[in-house]
Amino acid sequence: MAVALLLYVVAEVAAVWAVGSAIGFFPTIGLLLAGAFLGSALARRQGAKAAKAFMETARSGKSAHAEVTDGMLIALGGLLILLPGFVSDVAGLLFLLPPSRSLIRRSWLRRLERRAPMMNPQYPQYPHPARPQVIVVDSEVVEDDRPSRPTQQPRPIIDPQ
Repeated sequence: MAVALLLYVVAEVAAVWAVGSAIGFFPTIGLLLAGAFLGSALARRQGAKAAKAFMETARSGKSAHAEVTDGMLIALGGLLILLPGFVSDVAGLLFLLPPSRSLIRRSWLRRLERRAPMMNPQYPQYPHPARPQVIVVDSEVVEDDRPSRPTQQPRPIIDPQ
């Protein structure tokens, strides 16, 4: 996670540096501010549409998981837009625009459906097919203080592997 955050910061600095070198310092600051204002306006508009769609779906009695997911993706997109930087602005736009948001929503829901049986305690826990199931046995070593018998032969230890 720390590596991803570091890569994100390096990408943001590189993008701002490249744009600043191409168009200058003040136009870059203006572009960052314009992106934040336009992105927040787009986030408000898309959020209102998502809230309206949620209310209509809830009134009709249907499942509103798509509308709830859209609302969460719009909130994440609005947060990314408000972060300073061009990389976060592009990522936020992808979350805010309906065509790309529907693609993100579908892939996210597919991933959650695959993981749902593992996360829900009501479902049985099946081992992952790619990973072998490992059984760990807790044990402790105890010294034997009894006198040994010379006639008794020690039993061989059988290794299960």
